[in-house]
Amino acid sequence: MDKRWKQLGDLLVNTSAKVQPGERVMIAMGEVETLPLTHAVVEACIKAGAYPQVQFLSESLRHLLLRYGADEQLAWTPEIEAYGMEWADVYFGLRGAYNLHIHSDIPSERLSINQRAMGRVSTLRWQKTRWCLVRVPNAAFAFQAETDLESIMDMFFDACLLDWATESAKWRRWADQLSQGRQVRVTGRETDLRFSIAGRAWMVGDGALNMPDGEIATAPLTETIDGAIYFEFPGVLGGRLMHDIRLRWERGRLVEATASTNQEYLRAILATDEGASLIGEFGIGTNPYITRFCQDILIDEKIGGTIHIALGRAYPECGGDNMSAIHWDIVKDLRQEGAVYVDDQVVLRAGRFYLE
Repeated sequence: MDKRWKQLGDLLVNTSAKVQPGERVMIAMGEVETLPLTHAVVEACIKAGAYPQVQFLSESLRHLLLRYGADEQLAWTPEIEAYGMEWADVYFGLRGAYNLHIHSDIPSERLSINQRAMGRVSTLRWQKTRWCLVRVPNAAFAFQAETDLESIMDMFFDACLLDWATESAKWRRWADQLSQGRQVRVTGRETDLRFSIAGRAWMVGDGALNMPDGEIATAPLTETIDGAIYFEFPGVLGGRLMHDIRLRWERGRLVEATASTNQEYLRAILATDEGASLIGEFGIGTNPYITRFCQDILIDEKIGGTIHIALGRAYPECGGDNMSAIHWDIVKDLRQEGAVYVDDQVVLRAGRFYLE
């Protein structure tokens, strides 16, 4: 087995989640290709004196529910998964990639019903556990990233096994500077979006919640969101791609939402609940080793020089109070065109950071 799996397992258990003796650890193994990392995480947990349990999840199994299930089954919150969040002190989601077109035969309304049920489990995860999510590349992931498996695995491990102490210290300095600001403006292709961050904190993604990681993020004051944004990259949710998403708000109310593909699904997601049409998170990608868009948000939101917004649930750690069953990140590429201003001072332009 590639020795980098063992290095990553040790990093997740001992640094990301800081697993302690006697703690209960739920490990969600998604797709069979995640077995090497599952093996490494279980070994590290046992050596740490913890009690790991493994559950197996697969998008192909979910497809059976989406295709043949009654509406009541689609809306059902998986009870064992929900109980697992109550039981566990620590949760690792080792999420293997899958064919993004696997659900292409599923009507949007059925997919959105089930997405809400999965969102309730996700909410329990962040409410009840210390957690870390990992997107584990495989052949399907390399295909959707339009590269070969060796190249994508090297990018993945380089992005995971960087010098976290050095990068974390730099990103925390940036977050401290941004926390002094009050007003954010994002410009770019078909984009001029403004909102207040007065009194909000900035979180630093330095390997505790995601792996690979690399972002700084906050929560806008939802009533101040005003303007429009266009996304060069497609939004991805529930295995469905939405290209050319355009969103526009007026004084905190979403007034326009379009996409060139799967627009019906986009609008169904935005109608999930009252908070789903608002921005719960504004983030800036900072990982220097993630350079390729992979059509996977756990990786793509970390691309250095990009920004992302999450529609729906805000992180209370930032001071955000927007509630929703969803938390859906969409990435905008600013590496060639566009900028982020805080109080009229440029902090990111054409992929370059202007922070100390």
